[in-house]
Amino acid sequence: MNAPQPAGNEFVDFWNEILVPKFVRYKHILVGGLTHHSEAIFPALPVKAGDRVLDVGCGFGDTAIKLARRVGPSGHVTALDCCEAFLAHGRRDAAAAGLANIAFVEADALTAPFEPEYDFVFSRFGTMFFSNPVAGLRNMRKALKPGGIVTHIVWRTRADNPWLSMAKDVVLKFLPPPGEDALTCGPGPFSMADEEMVTGMMKAAGYADIAFKRVDAPVLVGHSVDDAVDFQLAIGPAGEVYREAGAAAEAQCDLAGARSCAGRSFPERTRILRTASDNRRMPNGRGALSARRRFRGTSLASTTSRLRARPSASLADSSGANATVNWNSPAAGASPGERFRRLSHRVSGS
Repeated sequence: MNAPQPAGNEFVDFWNEILVPKFVRYKHILVGGLTHHSEAIFPALPVKAGDRVLDVGCGFGDTAIKLARRVGPSGHVTALDCCEAFLAHGRRDAAAAGLANIAFVEADALTAPFEPEYDFVFSRFGTMFFSNPVAGLRNMRKALKPGGIVTHIVWRTRADNPWLSMAKDVVLKFLPPPGEDALTCGPGPFSMADEEMVTGMMKAAGYADIAFKRVDAPVLVGHSVDDAVDFQLAIGPAGEVYREAGAAAEAQCDLAGARSCAGRSFPERTRILRTASDNRRMPNGRGALSARRRFRGTSLASTTSRLRARPSASLADSSGANATVNWNSPAAGASPGERFRRLSHRVSGS
């Protein structure tokens, strides 16, 4: 696939300028600690030797590398992301693994000129950040061959994911919420938490036979309390509050004395986060922020089924994520009722 580099998109710029350095710093958490949801659904993915696969929002490339091993030398994986710095990590890891059947491409999934050449399209925690979800999902559908399948994994609700939402609740006790003009990475991690809404998006993008599967899995948020708190204040909902507070956040730091956190000092960050965690139990009965403890996160996996000249997609639910959804792109000339009537997990080929 020959794709132009992402053009001026404020969200793409934000990822590259603000988030990439933080994601690289916390790669040990993002790759090492948040992979359990994809690991849970990988064995059931309809990917076989010889398939051509597209991984959208591949990040550091760990899922693309797993897919490349799955399709083997006779298959091929295109790993796509809007951040070249992520792709550089993926290229190095793929080369170290001796994989020649994978290409890392810098492009925006909303505008990349896809052709219907892929048997399977995958995305882990990427589609939630589409500035225009329907347009992005529709463009992913264009990449599928007839009979192709799409599976993407997104987070479920904030309540299902206290490992991520609780930190924001605590930080908001000390700092003001971001303003309407706050810089952002896009709609955000919980933007596809509602199953009915996502079903509507998938239908509007041309998919049919939509199904969801919930996936609950442990989430490692740090190797120590300090690591976990630094991570939360750098990335995610709490990180947005902290970043946008600017001088107010630094003033809080001055009150507490010097402790390095997310590139700055922060007032007794362990104590602050424990304000909400020590006396509160997680749904699984585990303390909220103890070092080396794991949260359970919930994600939602959505899978698109086979095309009869129709691509399919699926959405998976993880620790804090939703369920697996299967979609097929409708056959030419099918009525809306025919296209979206069934919510089955697979569609037979034509």
